[in-house]
Amino acid sequence: MSHYPPPYHQDSDKLHLLEVVKTYPLATVISVKDNKPIITHLPLIYRETDGKLIGHIDKFNPQSRLMTDKLEVTLIFSGPQCYISPSVYTTNQLPTWNYIKVHLTGTVEAIDSKEALKESLIKMTDYLEQPDHKFVLEADNPKMDIAINYITMFEISIDSWEGKFKLSQDKSPQDMAHAKAELIRANQVSIEGFLDKVF
Repeated sequence: MSHYPPPYHQDSDKLHLLEVVKTYPLATVISVKDNKPIITHLPLIYRETDGKLIGHIDKFNPQSRLMTDKLEVTLIFSGPQCYISPSVYTTNQLPTWNYIKVHLTGTVEAIDSKEALKESLIKMTDYLEQPDHKFVLEADNPKMDIAINYITMFEISIDSWEGKFKLSQDKSPQDMAHAKAELIRANQVSIEGFLDKVF
């Protein structure tokens, strides 16, 4: 009897999963209303002190009404991904796709405090400006004072973690190393070409 997903494509090491969340903080946030998914893409920051994810959503976004106490959300964080050609392997293989994803479920709570929201925006900016901190969001920034009237802050308590690391683990160590090198190469070269086409 086959097992799906294959255990070697699952990663339960929370440190690995946190590394994805911290390195690629733009999450796909999925709520359900009337049996239909509502989806927004939002940066979420992991708060070390209590293990919660902190985010902000435009009050005019329909999903903001679902970011209330104890409603469940599903989150997807996406790491690098690419097509793997059999040509990169030293053995005879079929084409495949390698990727890193982290799936989380959690319960969400809206934070109705402008002071907490302002502090959260400052901390998120500080985190995302690492390591050079070329911009500092000051507490008395007049644009932020206006913007906070249109933003809802929320916290997500994480209920479950699932890591999907499909990285050619079922191949030989040499082929796995080649697949890793291809994942790095493909992600580095694809961005400029893609952006030249869409901008």
